[in-house]
Amino acid sequence: MITPTTLFKCLSDETRLRCVVLLHKQGKLCVCELTHALDLLQPKISRHLAQLRHSKLLLDSREGQWVYYQINPELPAWVFDILDVAADQFATHAKQQNDTSRLQTIGDRPDMNKPCG
Repeated sequence: MITPTTLFKCLSDETRLRCVVLLHKQGKLCVCELTHALDLLQPKISRHLAQLRHSKLLLDSREGQWVYYQINPELPAWVFDILDVAADQFATHAKQQNDTSRLQTIGDRPDMNKPCG
């Protein structure tokens, strides 16, 4: 299972922190939603998501042609306590507010009949 050192290493990178906070607040997002919300290129987002998945902080699932990510629900309660505090504190930052606003502009959000992006 995840250790405190691993969790804090995951959250120490701003891109990973932004992804984790959005996922913690939204529940489940696909790569294209995260790419749009963070306004970053897909390879960069995918690289960070792979690191988070490797640490067991995130789980991924394929639904049609999309890969969705979510916080691993099997994590210990102390991890969720830390994520709650991080999300609350980060919510006042301009980058997080912009990420959330951009995510909301996607509209219907992935339509299983159209390519993501």
